[in-house]
Amino acid sequence: MLNFIKRRLRSQKGAMDTILVTLLLVVVGIGAVVGLTTWVNDSTDTMKDNAATQLENVNTEISDGQTDDTDDNAS
Repeated sequence: MLNFIKRRLRSQKGAMDTILVTLLLVVVGIGAVVGLTTWVNDSTDTMKDNAATQLENVNTEISDGQTDDTDDNAS
């Protein structure tokens, strides 16, 4: 593989530019994937926390309503 690249560099003008641009695009692509993965994980954790809080609030409201002797639907 390395010999192939060396031969290409010797045989083509501007091959070094092509290789550098390709490496730059690979680095940018890897950075984008890592950044996107981090963002998705953080967003998922935030959504889980918000959902847990909402569930706790609903459970608290339900349990408070059950201990209350008044019935709102008894009209």
